[in-house]
Amino acid sequence: MRAPMPISQVFSQLEQHYGRFIWWPEPDPYRIMVGAILVQNTNWRNAQKAIDNLGDDLTPATILGLDIEVLAQSIRPSGYYNQKALKIGALTQWYQGYNFDIERVRALGLNDLRKELLGIKGVGGETADVILTYAVGKPSFVIDAYARRIFHRLGYSVPKSYEAFRELMQQALPASTENYALYHGLMVEHGQNFCRPKPECDKCPLNGVCQRVDVGVPS
Repeated sequence: MRAPMPISQVFSQLEQHYGRFIWWPEPDPYRIMVGAILVQNTNWRNAQKAIDNLGDDLTPATILGLDIEVLAQSIRPSGYYNQKALKIGALTQWYQGYNFDIERVRALGLNDLRKELLGIKGVGGETADVILTYAVGKPSFVIDAYARRIFHRLGYSVPKSYEAFRELMQQALPASTENYALYHGLMVEHGQNFCRPKPECDKCPLNGVCQRVDVGVPS
């Protein structure tokens, strides 16, 4: 098996195909935080339905005042709604410690802030890195199932550990909030459009460099 192309070149080719764009569809930092919880174990379409159900109630002060069962029913379309309601409550209580001021959150160093986020019940690596990159504006590479699938098929030795895979990416790519946000968006777009469980290899913009590892093997 030949050595795969440099990681930076993978993203350069994807950027040539898809262009530059802002992927996360919510502009408000708190709504991004909540969206990062809602999208766990589901797609953005279902998360968006839950966000729409909350409507004007989707502010931190209002969320803290809601009965947990009412919140759970509002976010039902996202699945695992009882657990997610508790997670949103815990995340919002953490944010309250900063008086719901995103600038106070941004004043923390990336590593200290990431450690705080990972200490919140229900916030794992992917959710923490989404919040850091999209809501806070700090460069923390987001690893998801799309990235694992794409880089495995390209021929990379993908670490099983989330933290090890994230470190691999961050060593290969200069820290940039804008670029890390774009690269995560490129993974999502490519994973949905071409590198699906049943991939469209012949049409794929990475077709010429992909080693198609385990393509056709049931996952």
